Amino acid sequence: MKQLTVGIDIGGTNTKFGIVNREGNVLYQGNIKTTEFAEFSDFFDAMATAIREGFNGLPQDSKVIGIGVGAANGNYYTGNIEHATNLRWKGVLPLAKMFTEEFDVPCILTNDANAAAVGEMIYGNARSMKDFVVITLGTGLGSGFVCGGVLLNGHHGIAGELGHTSVNPTGRYCNCGKRGCLETYVSATGIKRTVYKLLADHLELSELRGISFDNLNTKMITDAAHRGDVCANAAFEYTGRILGMKLAETVVHTDPEAIFLFGGLSQSRELIFKPTIRHMEANLMPVFRGKVKVLPSALENQTAPILGASSLVWDYFSKSAQPVGVN
Repeated sequence: MKQLTVGIDIGGTNTKFGIVNREGNVLYQGNIKTTEFAEFSDFFDAMATAIREGFNGLPQDSKVIGIGVGAANGNYYTGNIEHATNLRWKGVLPLAKMFTEEFDVPCILTNDANAAAVGEMIYGNARSMKDFVVITLGTGLGSGFVCGGVLLNGHHGIAGELGHTSVNPTGRYCNCGKRGCLETYVSATGIKRTVYKLLADHLELSELRGISFDNLNTKMITDAAHRGDVCANAAFEYTGRILGMKLAETVVHTDPEAIFLFGGLSQSRELIFKPTIRHMEANLMPVFRGKVKVLPSALENQTAPILGASSLVWDYFSKSAQPVGVN
């Protein structure tokens, strides 16, 4: 009997899911629009239906043994999504319990960055590492910390919210209710806000001036920067400076071997990596300088979020203890 897992990545705009084998091959995948569903129950029903459709095409000698879910504000201990700022459904959502009852298999839920960290540890460049950090640069900024080979969940199950540490307490408004959070500066949304601030403050010609905020995306900013656009390049420098300074603080707290950058903004490669590394090194405590690598994720492709989420199941079965929210 071939054992398979389901991996689900719930994003603020899209939800990706797939069926994965132990070797990390995605046998089936699909996606639905997260934003299409006004009610969480309707979203869950659509996900359950889509997953069952995937089951229909599986070989007869296979069996799905669990479901892994990565989502913003996913609590590993309770199995709930709790007051997520980038989802339209508010409050506490008992997703792990709902999936377990629907499919009669364990469902392991954590935040999306923790899922990415476990995926990097099982399938990626962190397979030989015991201490590392994964930073996800999507609509927001997430982070997952692995210390001594163990994912850090914290006392309440929500450790690693680096995106909601402060850059400027009187700075940009954040969906979490605070001001000046890191993700309001360093994320796909954050760099868009930076571009518009630069366009307002400077008089240079820029191909980005004629693009509305809603239509602007990271790829457009990246392409403009490669073509020498002054505002686009300044936006990456500003973003990298803030991220590098925050990573220098993170190094002091965790002493990692490496920090992996994952997600849409990291696809700009040297445009974000070079200023980030430069400013991190400039702000590091001297004893750490030159010792911490900043690397792209090895899972950086369309199936990466699915692999990260599915890896939660293999990690779960490798441990003797169960999270509270799993039956």
